[in-house]
Amino acid sequence: MKSGTLYIVATPIGNLEDITFRAVRILGEVDLIAAEDTRHSRKLLAHFGISRPLTSYFDHNKHFKGSYIIEKLKGGLSVALVTDAGTPCVSDPGYQLVRDAAAGGILVVPVPGPSAAVAALSAAGLPTDRFAFEGFLPSRSGKRREKLRLLKDEERVLVFHESPRRLVATLPDLLEIMGDREAVVARELTKIHEEFVRGKLSEIIERLKGCPVKGEVVFLVAPEPAAAVPVHERSEELLREYIAGGRLSLKDAVARTAKETGKARSDVYAEALRIKKES
Repeated sequence: MKSGTLYIVATPIGNLEDITFRAVRILGEVDLIAAEDTRHSRKLLAHFGISRPLTSYFDHNKHFKGSYIIEKLKGGLSVALVTDAGTPCVSDPGYQLVRDAAAGGILVVPVPGPSAAVAALSAAGLPTDRFAFEGFLPSRSGKRREKLRLLKDEERVLVFHESPRRLVATLPDLLEIMGDREAVVARELTKIHEEFVRGKLSEIIERLKGCPVKGEVVFLVAPEPAAAVPVHERSEELLREYIAGGRLSLKDAVARTAKETGKARSDVYAEALRIKKES
């Protein structure tokens, strides 16, 4: 018998209009929907007029429910995995189920859609070419600070999930360990009270002081700015560009470099002779 298909279906993180046409179709066609919270998912399904069998699948029952779902899949049934919001397996249950399904030769198909981390990153105004998603930091202060020390020298934008209750304790830890970096706190994404708080960590802490944070939170921290190389230390770089590239004569290269860096012409000339000799 041919096995069924496991669909990993992303669902809205707030605004129900963010669900994709494909997600609605798949949810309406599968034989079974495995949901993190069946009560929550029933509301979503009812909104779109979908009536399909539901079973729970969450962290505390993933072992025996995972076996149950795998058996259904091996029996030829199709199953959609959903969480309360966003993309399953991204700081949400699902990893072990996907792993077991793939190991059993069952086809696993992603149905992409909303993701709180990516939504926050897209509107944060921080560099997006490289980033590291770290999920939730440890809830205990000691473990959290230990983790932050390990991440201090990370050169990518750091993206975290956090509970509103712990945010007021986490931000001062960040400030103390990582310094006063650019950061963004995004809360209630795609919902009526969506808000982005941007600025230095010290500024964000001050703005949130006395204002209870409500709703789901994603916060982002920029890497430490690279230390600028003093102009006078760039003489070798400039000389190599001017001389090796054949752009200028030795005399002109020395004169321009001395002017741009403020170094003594005699020092620049000695450096230029060394570079020419090497090349």
